[in-house]
Amino acid sequence: MKCYECDRSDRATDAVAVCQVCGAAVCAEHVHTEPVQIRGSAQPGKVIHSRPARRMTCPVCHTAEKSP
Repeated sequence: MKCYECDRSDRATDAVAVCQVCGAAVCAEHVHTEPVQIRGSAQPGKVIHSRPARRMTCPVCHTAEKSP
């Protein structure tokens, strides 16, 4: 699979991740990775794992989520 962002710039770069919001494939240059705590649904807001998980997004979704 190739990176969607690179393809838009006429480049062919292998993807290393899939955006968890829109599902676009992204390469190492375009992926945004951040740690997130896993929370339980039975007790909302309670952290159920001590180690954070990874959340990966594309540049477009990352920007959209961080905008006011």
